[in-house]
Amino acid sequence: MARLLPVPVTALPRAADRMSFLYLEHCVVHREDGAVTARDDKGLVRVPAASLLAVLLGPGTSVSHQAMCLLGECGTTAVWVGERGVRYYAHGRSLATSSRLLVEQAARVSSPQKRLAVARKMYTMRFAGEDVDGLTMQQLRGREGARIRSVYRENSKRTGVPWKRREYEYDDFDASDPINQALSAAHAALYGVIHAVVVSLGCSPGLGFVHTGHERSFVYDVADLYKADVTIPIAFDVVAEDMSDIAATTRRRVRDRIFELKVIERSVRDIHKLFEVDEEEDLQVNVVSLWDYQRKVIAGGMNHALALESLDDEE
Repeated sequence: MARLLPVPVTALPRAADRMSFLYLEHCVVHREDGAVTARDDKGLVRVPAASLLAVLLGPGTSVSHQAMCLLGECGTTAVWVGERGVRYYAHGRSLATSSRLLVEQAARVSSPQKRLAVARKMYTMRFAGEDVDGLTMQQLRGREGARIRSVYRENSKRTGVPWKRREYEYDDFDASDPINQALSAAHAALYGVIHAVVVSLGCSPGLGFVHTGHERSFVYDVADLYKADVTIPIAFDVVAEDMSDIAATTRRRVRDRIFELKVIERSVRDIHKLFEVDEEEDLQVNVVSLWDYQRKVIAGGMNHALALESLDDEE
């Protein structure tokens, strides 16, 4: 196959402008010009790679080297997942050219005061019209627990689907009751999209503010902002309609709801807001600088030994 020159990152669609995710299983994934292709015994599907935020590769997928090159060049996150899309294994590269968000994330998660401030911001996004200033993490967790129980009860009453509690077996999807299966599938799809947003922006999935100690802590932090509007209502609707394939139906509806509610755009905007970084300004950063404790950054791409020799000559 003829080698195609990669498109510059600055010319690619931004994370906020992309479609959500493409889930594939039991097929051969390849490349055809700028499109990623998926072939099985039913035929061939082509999707422009640069239009996707993430490709979720499920069981039975065989991916060619050219397909992975294309996804990498387009900054499309490839996520390897388990059966029904509910197990995360690995992911691909970032779309970011700047480390500004990552630096802010690391600085804020390393300071207890700044970390609590970010956590309060997150809870403010969930508790519309509520004042959480001055609340401790324990008090915030209590409010979130009460709120999420209320959300489950409201959706149970709305759909007639019985609800007891969130309960599932990590290694056995079928062991759960239908509503917990639907919730697991819905949350997994949302996590995949949010994970793609996080890594596309150059943030660390593991540096969480509410969640901690896990490689996807920040993914869970951000995803929690949208569950009450996206995944929980969909899960109850799917079970109420007695769909035969709960996981697949739930995934498709989550994909449609993510598009309808502009979750990708919202999550990009919310992450920049949490770290107080201007989105448009951040997109224009594509330079490599050097750190100096006396100054924030100094210019890279030059021989500083020669610069010092020039100063010595002037003296």
